[in-house]
Amino acid sequence: MLILLPPSEGKTAPATGEPTDLTTLWLPRLATARKRVLSRLVTLSRRTSARAVADSLATLGLSAGQRDELHRNAALVTAAAAPAASVYTGVLYEALDHAGLPGPARGWVDERAVVFSGLWGAVRLGDRIPAYRCSAGVTLPGLGGLTPYWRTALTRAMPADELVLDLRSGAYAAMWAPGPRSLALRVLHERIVDGEPRRSVVSHFNKATKGRMVRDLALAGVAPSSVDELLGALRDLKWTVEERPGPARQADVIVREL
Repeated sequence: MLILLPPSEGKTAPATGEPTDLTTLWLPRLATARKRVLSRLVTLSRRTSARAVADSLATLGLSAGQRDELHRNAALVTAAAAPAASVYTGVLYEALDHAGLPGPARGWVDERAVVFSGLWGAVRLGDRIPAYRCSAGVTLPGLGGLTPYWRTALTRAMPADELVLDLRSGAYAAMWAPGPRSLALRVLHERIVDGEPRRSVVSHFNKATKGRMVRDLALAGVAPSSVDELLGALRDLKWTVEERPGPARQADVIVREL
């Protein structure tokens, strides 16, 4: 089983370590595609005129106060790298608490989790990467939109027959479409309003819920072989999961306490 995760905007820059070796990342056949994105991102981020800097910030969706992100991107080729599990430090990854998992559960996650990235395409949690800023929704000069760019590359490289739990959203979900043995989950918060249940999507707690869900699956060491078995495993772990109709298997995780 593969568990597809989004990256986090928040990242912890490694203090020490050798730079990333593109040939050692998961799916090494993506090395050339990764090198092209890395080169374009570094070139964009190294521009120094006031006008160019403003344009680079706008391209990456950054504010003037986030100029340090450009300096970080400009040094990516030689920047210290560390396992992705310690670089991605957003809400989902805090809830997963990879470092705090017992050894067998941590190994379970490492074998199954795949993080989609605007810069790297897709990496494992054990892959060594530097901190960076480049979302899948970015359009890089000379390369184009990263979502369609990676969709082409990943369609050729990703395993085709794996059972997939898809926890991505937005542009990251559009980077690659898994096959029929997949389950896409979204998180809904249910509240009682005037005596009636109301459900809504909540961004922050959506991410935290997904992190806790992956942690529960890892601690249980589940080994489903089908979407139905995966749904059963989630329900056995006391998650409220309701399947909804659609062209692909998809379901809602209902959370009543945030």
